[in-house]
Amino acid sequence: MKAKGEAADQPEQAHGGRAPFSQDPHAVREPKENNLEMAIGHEVRAYRKKLGITVTDLAAATGISLGMLSKIENGNISPSLTTLQSLSRALGVPLTAFFRRFEEPRNAVFVKAGQGVELERRGTRAGHQYNLLGHIDNNTSGVIVEPYLITLTADSDIFPTFQHEGMEFLYMLEGEVIYRHGDQLFHMQPGDSLFFDADAPHGPEQLVKLPSKYLSIISYPQQTSRG
Repeated sequence: MKAKGEAADQPEQAHGGRAPFSQDPHAVREPKENNLEMAIGHEVRAYRKKLGITVTDLAAATGISLGMLSKIENGNISPSLTTLQSLSRALGVPLTAFFRRFEEPRNAVFVKAGQGVELERRGTRAGHQYNLLGHIDNNTSGVIVEPYLITLTADSDIFPTFQHEGMEFLYMLEGEVIYRHGDQLFHMQPGDSLFFDADAPHGPEQLVKLPSKYLSIISYPQQTSRG
């Protein structure tokens, strides 16, 4: 941890030499993804670069002129089906791969206050209310995220212990809870947060002040399912 007043311009290097938090949240993706020609051009260029070949190499493999390929990659021309088939064979990808950016949905879920989907999460007990605040399946990130608003109102029942793959983030909104993660206990009060590997047994150990309310955000790989 850096001392107070110490400059923090350069992020510390993570294992492997890559600086943490290197993604620029303000970076703007390429515009005009809603334009079919631009979407096709982006994919052709991306697949070509992934193979490590030049435009000249691709021209030789497909019989398409350099000028035509340049126009395709820059989204300045609408390639014919025959041209796309040639590119598909040369790049080793299905024809539909060129339309991925154009057709792929970018979804958003808006939930008004008090309108989350109330559900009974596996392992829950009486007095434990779970409201799912949104869910986007088959998204572009490869990660499933489940945001819950959890309200605990009864301390007379057995507290559940959860254990599942992925990561979990808790943010305390109201009340006080002693929360267990593995063999550690955390006294959580409003404003406190806890971020942890969800593969360790975890859950509320003691309800200190009721009602207790906190956000729970769970994330796990899209290709697998949680236990």
